[in-house]
Amino acid sequence: MSELDVHSGSYRVPRSEGADLIIRWASATDTGRKREVNQDALIARFPLFVVADGMGGHEAGEVASAAVVDHLGTLLDSGATVSRENLENSLRGAVHQMAEAVGPSELGTGTTITGVVYAGAGAAESQWSVLNIGDSRVYRLAEGRLDQITVDHSIVQELLSAGAISPAEAENHPHGNVITRAVGLNEDPIPDYVTVRTSPGARWVVCSDGLTKELTDYGIQHFLETSETPADALLAMFTAALGNGGRDNISAIVFDELLDDARIAAETPGTPETSSTPETLSTPETPGAPAAHSDVSTQALVDETAIEAAAHAAADGAAVPDTATEAAHPGAS
Repeated sequence: MSELDVHSGSYRVPRSEGADLIIRWASATDTGRKREVNQDALIARFPLFVVADGMGGHEAGEVASAAVVDHLGTLLDSGATVSRENLENSLRGAVHQMAEAVGPSELGTGTTITGVVYAGAGAAESQWSVLNIGDSRVYRLAEGRLDQITVDHSIVQELLSAGAISPAEAENHPHGNVITRAVGLNEDPIPDYVTVRTSPGARWVVCSDGLTKELTDYGIQHFLETSETPADALLAMFTAALGNGGRDNISAIVFDELLDDARIAAETPGTPETSSTPETLSTPETPGAPAAHSDVSTQALVDETAIEAAAHAAADGAAVPDTATEAAHPGAS
């Protein structure tokens, strides 16, 4: 049994319209059961939570995803505003780095990118900006409803949107891994954006398709609702995804929006904030990789009974449709 390397942190967000917002997060990435190399990379540093999935089947996918994370980390380190313009310039820099690292290639190299940026500074009200290129996803659980905020850039999604296939057919479609947009493949890396108001009590997930290949939306919602902390939710989802096969690299960030209160204020003095509490975290026998550019790492073990229980719960959830997501994005897988 190997450990899952989980990185956790928190940040207090002063708000003019009311109580401060506390953002608490956890992130992890794992190679999975079938892959030899982890081509995923992620960055979880307020105000930016991003997952990049290097394209399997292309050369040096891990170079592409690492280039994106490196350039986004440089943007944060610079102290510049994480605006759309600065994000896109960072992605262009990553594309240049990919080309220099890989050199001429018939297939090229590329990566998906998806994430959430806090865009409250200077806005009329605090809000998030969700960005996406490719088929990695962002979900938000709020008031008992799970919504898929991003729309996949994939052949399967196009077929779904056109009504050519059903959601059930999409689950095992032979072109399930074919994406229509990526960072690094002969196009300007400009993401799709969605603006979402902050909602205290909401829980978010940013993930690569290695997670959504193994868990239905219903299963993801189940683990988010039954887990006390973001780290607990990661443990439950990774355990179930690996138990269901772990066919691809798996990366995810879970973060919560919490209103400030006396208990939280006592636990998280100062801005910015990072915190780490002992967590029971593990995965089945699968080699893992540390999350990139995160703040605090916590490691421990959990017994096999907990792993099997979580895996069975996900398997049970696989048979139940996610009506909330379908309502938000008809035809989305």
